[in-house]
Amino acid sequence: MSGKKTIRRYDGPAGGWDALRSATKHLFEQDIPVRGARTLLSANQPDGFDCPGCAWPDRDHTSTFEFCENGAKAVAAESTKRRATPELFAKYSVAELSRYSDHWLEDQGRLTHPMCWDAASDRYLPLSWDEAFATVAAHLNGLGSPDRAIFYTSGRTSNEAAFLYQLFVREYGTNNFPDCSNMCHEPSGTAMTPQIGVGKGTVSLHDFELADAIFIFGQNPGTNHPRMLGELRKASKRGAAIVSFNPLRERGLERFADPQDKLEMLSGGSTRISSDYFQLRIGGDLAAVKGIVKHVLETDAQAQRSGAARAIDAEFIAAHTVGFDGFAADVAAESWETIEAESGLSRGQLRRAADIYLAADGVICCWGMGITQHKHSVATIHMIVDLLLLRGNIGRPGAGACPVRGHSNVQGDRTMGIYEKPAPEFLDRLRDVFGFEPPREHGFDTVGAIEAMLDGRGKVFFAMGGNFATATPDTAATHRALRNCDLTVHVATKLNRSHLVHGREALILPCLGRTEIDMQETGPQAVTVEDSMSMVHLSAGINAPASTELLSEPAIVARLAEATLGTRSKTPWRWLIADYGRIRDKIAEVFDDFHDFNRRVAVPGGFRLSNAAGQRQWHTQAGKAMFVAHAVPTDLPVHRARAAASSPVFTLTTVRSHDQYNTTIYGWDDRYRGVFGERRVLFAHADDIAALGMSAGDWVDIESLGDDGAHRRANRFMLVEYSIPRGCLAAYYPETNALVPLSSFADGARTPTSKSIPVIVLPHAQDGPTDAPRDIPVAVVR
Repeated sequence: MSGKKTIRRYDGPAGGWDALRSATKHLFEQDIPVRGARTLLSANQPDGFDCPGCAWPDRDHTSTFEFCENGAKAVAAESTKRRATPELFAKYSVAELSRYSDHWLEDQGRLTHPMCWDAASDRYLPLSWDEAFATVAAHLNGLGSPDRAIFYTSGRTSNEAAFLYQLFVREYGTNNFPDCSNMCHEPSGTAMTPQIGVGKGTVSLHDFELADAIFIFGQNPGTNHPRMLGELRKASKRGAAIVSFNPLRERGLERFADPQDKLEMLSGGSTRISSDYFQLRIGGDLAAVKGIVKHVLETDAQAQRSGAARAIDAEFIAAHTVGFDGFAADVAAESWETIEAESGLSRGQLRRAADIYLAADGVICCWGMGITQHKHSVATIHMIVDLLLLRGNIGRPGAGACPVRGHSNVQGDRTMGIYEKPAPEFLDRLRDVFGFEPPREHGFDTVGAIEAMLDGRGKVFFAMGGNFATATPDTAATHRALRNCDLTVHVATKLNRSHLVHGREALILPCLGRTEIDMQETGPQAVTVEDSMSMVHLSAGINAPASTELLSEPAIVARLAEATLGTRSKTPWRWLIADYGRIRDKIAEVFDDFHDFNRRVAVPGGFRLSNAAGQRQWHTQAGKAMFVAHAVPTDLPVHRARAAASSPVFTLTTVRSHDQYNTTIYGWDDRYRGVFGERRVLFAHADDIAALGMSAGDWVDIESLGDDGAHRRANRFMLVEYSIPRGCLAAYYPETNALVPLSSFADGARTPTSKSIPVIVLPHAQDGPTDAPRDIPVAVVR
């Protein structure tokens, strides 16, 4: 930790001068004050690179530079002059490195050489690329069954790398493709695909200019998607209603000062974001949305009785949907008492939200991981889409569904075939284009991969980016799983925790970053990425590589494929990576939506993939959009834990700090929540702290109560008073991942339930960890 450790109320807006100061500080800390400015100005430009941070789209990808604090930090972290060379690994054993924080590990800088763990010295030693590929190939070819190998994918992998990766793995013979989607937005695709025929959002940025109301569920854009605040600010200024549902008061949903608005910056002003802010209980979103739907249907019934205009779009429902009558009957049968009890909102609050919905001609519903990481995530998303369907708010301007995804190309990776349950039609196209018979049996998702490594079915783990050991649930179980492997391999730009939680053999393979020049046989190359709204555009780095030893991700995949498959593969791997346009031509042969890929993506801003639901074409079993009914859940893990426990049971949600992106910790501050110099904090309501007989500033241990009977524990967190509903708690990820049972995941989607963990709070046991400081002043955050 560094800097002053304190808790104090933060009254400033999101963005503004503090955002500029924080980003500038990070640039200087990474030793790139001059080059960093040029690099930042090339982000998200037609002749530059795509930001390696979030997947929020850019306005046509041709606009002037859009300032984003966390994007600046991501670029600075990748462009740093610091280097994690073989000398670093010679200085520290793996055991010694393991004692350092995640922040310290990544702060050592860019990896420069392929490294292999040496058991005798417990150190990583350099090796050649040929030796690395031969090692992996020998393990893969010696497994007996391809299904004993697991191939993980991070959302930072480009379309070209992801396509080659899935091609290689399927030629090798398995569909074991756990990926970061399994841990975030899997419920979105699981819910929407059968309901409206598309697993992606139906809106574009242009729709945000036209919407009369924007409903935001379970999302904190100020920290996780800062550029989204620009769109929300514009919508607010033109009078659109912005209705937020979030258990915590989040500054980015309250006020925003745009660093690019000279008048706002000079005057110290800001723009209100949410016109209405509803602090519902953790996991209460399904009940809240159903309450809104109930009021809409009650209003419609009254309109019919009085001969007034219908409150719902009856023509759209009749022409484009099925299942409405059964859905309406289910909503009518749900009691207001259950809805209020489970949502934590009053009937009046829900009617207020419903009246805003009824008054709007066009409504967009956005949601993030606050929706997707619950036991009932799929059902909640069904209900959100049901709400949109009631008034025809899908398939017309200014309206639609908007799941806001996280990492920059997580959506593109899935489009390219990174999926453990591939469609038969896709596999047929691979067969026809590349001349091999792909495996048809479904593979492991993330939870399944951990289970397979634990019980010995999975023996080789290969990760294309990411920080698997830290990002996953049930930390102790995940670490045991990785250590049970014969070989673990990580393609990465920087050192992270996963490299230290390794198998009996382990490799680290350093790759080029998004900001760097990718020089291949025919010259410098560009890759493509797909953002959250299905725009596909080019990304070409401008910085010299951090080391002459670095390979691009496509090159790593191609050379590994050659080493593993040998002459049994008909794919011309080296020829493909000599010019990435050749990879894109093959993508176009497999996916009809990518026809004329190279020509279309060369246009500044790229092109948008088709979205059938956005055109009111419903590729569902019924040929129409479907209303899907769900009862408000009253028998979730937290209900069962409360019924069985003798002490107060809380629902804990994991959140990111503002100095963090995914598992990358940029620093120790969470400015918007008023936490500085500390991460082991537990946000709680003042009355809950008092009811526990404790005070803000006390140190506590957190114990989760899983359905599996195990009591997992995370020690030494400081209580912080915060504006959050009673019975609800929040703490940072990944520090509390250890509390999430591997067996607790979303019904139908298997996403870990990291946003709804039943826990009890205990006074800190003195034999717990003592790494956190004890001298933080007691204060209150409201």
